[in-house]
Amino acid sequence: MPLNLYDTATRRTRLFTPIVEGKVGIYLCGATVQAPPHVGHVRSSVSFDVLRRWLMAAGYEVTLIRNVTDIDDKIIHNAGHEDVPYWVVAMRNERHFTTAYDVLGCLPPTYEPRATGHIPEMITMMQRIIDAGYGYAVNGDVYFDVRAFPGYGELSGQKIDDMLAASDSAAMIKRDPRDFAMWKAAKADEPAWDTPWGPGRPGWHIECSAMAHKYLGPSFDIHGGGLDLVFPHHENEIAQSKAAGDDFANFWMHNAWVTTAGEKMSKSLGNFLLVEQIVTRIRPVELRFYLVGAHYRSMLEYSDEAVKEAGQGYRRIEGFVFRAAESLGLDARDITVDGAARPQAFNDAMDDDLSVPAALAVLHEHVRHGNAALAAGDSSAIAAALAAVVAMTEILGVNPFTWTDADAGGSKDTLDALVQVVADQRAQARARKDFAAADAIRDGLDAIGIKLEDTADGVRWTLER
Repeated sequence: MPLNLYDTATRRTRLFTPIVEGKVGIYLCGATVQAPPHVGHVRSSVSFDVLRRWLMAAGYEVTLIRNVTDIDDKIIHNAGHEDVPYWVVAMRNERHFTTAYDVLGCLPPTYEPRATGHIPEMITMMQRIIDAGYGYAVNGDVYFDVRAFPGYGELSGQKIDDMLAASDSAAMIKRDPRDFAMWKAAKADEPAWDTPWGPGRPGWHIECSAMAHKYLGPSFDIHGGGLDLVFPHHENEIAQSKAAGDDFANFWMHNAWVTTAGEKMSKSLGNFLLVEQIVTRIRPVELRFYLVGAHYRSMLEYSDEAVKEAGQGYRRIEGFVFRAAESLGLDARDITVDGAARPQAFNDAMDDDLSVPAALAVLHEHVRHGNAALAAGDSSAIAAALAAVVAMTEILGVNPFTWTDADAGGSKDTLDALVQVVADQRAQARARKDFAAADAIRDGLDAIGIKLEDTADGVRWTLER
């Protein structure tokens, strides 16, 4: 079946057809780098990484732009609290985000532009908006006139009169209290850039409109981000870009939140969990498997227990893959990803608005068939199941052959060698009929999540957390 994606703007799932045949342009709202990322921040990048992989597998040339907001009120506030320049805070946290994306196996974006590197583009766009009659300058601020733009509120399904009016001091100088700032006049001790309307710094929304235009042109295929960005951020982007004469995005896609105790994960609630903390106790590949396991538009309730349960499912996939490769005499260098090996049911699920839960059901079914083939010693069936499983896990970004986890501070090879030493000691205890010692060794390994399995080919071990 052809690819269908849910479009927030039309509130329906519709056929995806690229603007330019064979190419797809995606703009993904990235991080505001005020602090290191929690797991709620990275769901968006992981979800759109799956979309990107699926489009690439279909043969598209994908350009993905993921911006960095490196100047805003909170960054300035945090920098002042630390008594350092704003860019020190921004750069430090940008590195934390980059590390989190890498740890979770996200392909790097085609470009990752920073807001402060695109002030000239913002100035040009604001001038176009003013010239078209949709913007105005007052005392060094530049505002967007929401009532002048007929479609304002359509993305979020709101009417202007139903929107809450701003209560800040600037409301008195706006034409309408709901008008939003594209540019903010300079304040004492804050960073500023020169413009025709005076020194100042960008508002949050204008940066994305300007950078999307620069890197993807006046129209592109998909704009993505978290559900919390629909209003006001994406609503304001649409207004700015269309007021400036751009067609802007053809599809709007939004991933749902990660919640804890039913509430959106956020720093203000104090319930956030930093990615760099989580991956010290949970394998990164298993955290990714958990994040992709739910449909991207479904809320995801986070708990370590839920991640560990997902990890058990991943380890069943991983265990089959490595046992199958071993039985066929293959190693990672011998394994290639063959898209033709993907089951049609998996493809259909992914084409249905990236229905990963349905795709995972197909994946687990092939793992079961593969394990049955292993038990029966059916080499041809083992090879077929292995090829299918590898092809499916590659789309989800969890192909066991491409992950080299550093568990407990060491590589998998190092851990394998250590377990082998202990397994040899157990074998020696059994040989001298010291079964109490052999059982104690096995129980000790079991207690830390390492399961030993005695097979005709020797002892095999798996890591369970």
